[in-house]
Amino acid sequence: MPASRLRWGLLSTARINKALLDPLRTSKRNGLLAVASRSQDKAGEYARKNKVKRAYGSYADLLADPDIDVIYNPLPNHLHAEWTIKAVQAGKHVLCEKPLALSLADVDAMSAAAEQYGKVVAEAFMYRSHPQTLKARELVASGKLGKVKLVHGSFTFLMINPDDYRWKPEMGGGGLWDVGCYPLSYTRFVLGAEPLEVFGWQVTGPTGVDEVFAAQLHFPDDIYAQFDCSVKIPYHVFMEIVGDEATLIIPKPFNPGVKETLYLTRGGKVETIAVMGKESYSSEVEDMADAILLGKPPRISLADSRLNTAAILALFESARTGKPVRL
Repeated sequence: MPASRLRWGLLSTARINKALLDPLRTSKRNGLLAVASRSQDKAGEYARKNKVKRAYGSYADLLADPDIDVIYNPLPNHLHAEWTIKAVQAGKHVLCEKPLALSLADVDAMSAAAEQYGKVVAEAFMYRSHPQTLKARELVASGKLGKVKLVHGSFTFLMINPDDYRWKPEMGGGGLWDVGCYPLSYTRFVLGAEPLEVFGWQVTGPTGVDEVFAAQLHFPDDIYAQFDCSVKIPYHVFMEIVGDEATLIIPKPFNPGVKETLYLTRGGKVETIAVMGKESYSSEVEDMADAILLGKPPRISLADSRLNTAAILALFESARTGKPVRL
């Protein structure tokens, strides 16, 4: 591929990789060059099936490839910090799947490595670079809802594979780390504010992970947010922002497509707002190219990711103690 294009390597053969294959192949500024697995056979099979030029039988071998510019890190949550830091130390930029890390110490270590080596590290919340999300924030900031009073959100799904690592608490499993991070991040972004205090409840399953989590958050200016998440409830996703003049409903907030519709309700009348944009993972890939090639700040800064992580940890602490936690 032309030297002017960023050359990407996939750090594992995770299912989520599929979402990036077409965006990387169709981009004028990005391209997929290599994939790694813990075995050469598995990496080779994946490379043949998906027409990836290079296959490596270890993650370290991928990082040692001097032709790779960007690493996509979709490893299990507890490995995000370790392998992102190793990739940065090897001279690679990194797009790391959410959640960026499971502790503030790990986030800080990742940030320190990115600064020391002059590399872009960004958390892969693909929705944040999509025009629908930017439109929702614009509508809130413009005052078209009046004064925002409440935010509601949900992200639930049925996790049916008993061998999924997300059943394991030591690997960063459970609903809040996996999908609750989305409505939390979304709320913080559209409000342009950070929670002052949080309260959480959780239902834990046999393995010890939160199978259901319900959260309440108090933001400045007496704005209150509520969201729920689960790995044991059928798919249910939405965001709703309630002002004293109008309500904005986003039916597909976290994985928007090429054409989406927002609904603004005022005085019993519903206004539909069409939003055109690229497929959300394509927007994410192009945001990395903007940051690396043009020096633009990524849509999700490491400081932003740290704040989201801090709020998640506070919610877990509240659920554990049964008390509200101030941030």
